[in-house]
Amino acid sequence: MKAIALFSFLIIFCLYTVDAQEAKEVAVTPLNATSFVGVDTYKSLYFIKDMVLHKTGTDGNYVFNDFQLGPIAQVDIINPLKVVIFYRDTNTVVFVDNRLNEIERINFNNLPNFINVGAATNAGNNRLWLFNMDTQQLELFNYRLLLETVVSQPFTGSLKSIASNFNYCYTLTDKKIRAFNIYGSLLAEMDAHGFDKIYQQNENVFALRGNELVFVAKLSQDEPLAPFRKIALPLSENSLKDLHLTQDFLYLYDGKNLRTLTLTLPKN
Repeated sequence: MKAIALFSFLIIFCLYTVDAQEAKEVAVTPLNATSFVGVDTYKSLYFIKDMVLHKTGTDGNYVFNDFQLGPIAQVDIINPLKVVIFYRDTNTVVFVDNRLNEIERINFNNLPNFINVGAATNAGNNRLWLFNMDTQQLELFNYRLLLETVVSQPFTGSLKSIASNFNYCYTLTDKKIRAFNIYGSLLAEMDAHGFDKIYQQNENVFALRGNELVFVAKLSQDEPLAPFRKIALPLSENSLKDLHLTQDFLYLYDGKNLRTLTLTLPKN
């Protein structure tokens, strides 16, 4: 509770008091895509065009599609050897390898305990972070044991965005941003402040509001929470379509070009 209170205080206090952070553009690449997914740890680029997932990189160009599953709602590339593709309309997750060959799939409609999934990302160790639409709760789902572990209390407000890694999951509703660990502990929460989407980079949390990107916090067991800082993006108004963060770069897609930027994270 002390950490949550401190987190909320820092966010509110710093909303109007800190300087903007600058991102420096280093490359611009034309990209014809419906949406940009991201760049993995091997520098391969992923994007969706006409319901087909594409991967391009030094090891070749690959595609995956299953039009019967409907449009792709979400792609998690945190593990390039086991990419997670979520199809919301058919309540299905497909796992593909580094060449986008299907490994296996989970149809949540056919499980002994039906789960109405709103979001699905990789949690590692044969687990997925799931948002259960019926209970409005975040869950960890072990797809080998078919075991659900409820992580959160029921959310108030509709889910807008989810970002995760193997240790943490961050959720954004129209009311709150919340941070959870794999043990089901609520680490921090704050008002949503009108944010549209959230992103994570290791333990760093970012939020997007229009074309305004904000560094929200760094969550760690042994470091104080960082203050709220705006990041200046070299984009005209309403030109940002998709965004992805890696350890080295910030990628911005405006519907025509993929812009690569270096980003120096704010210090505590």
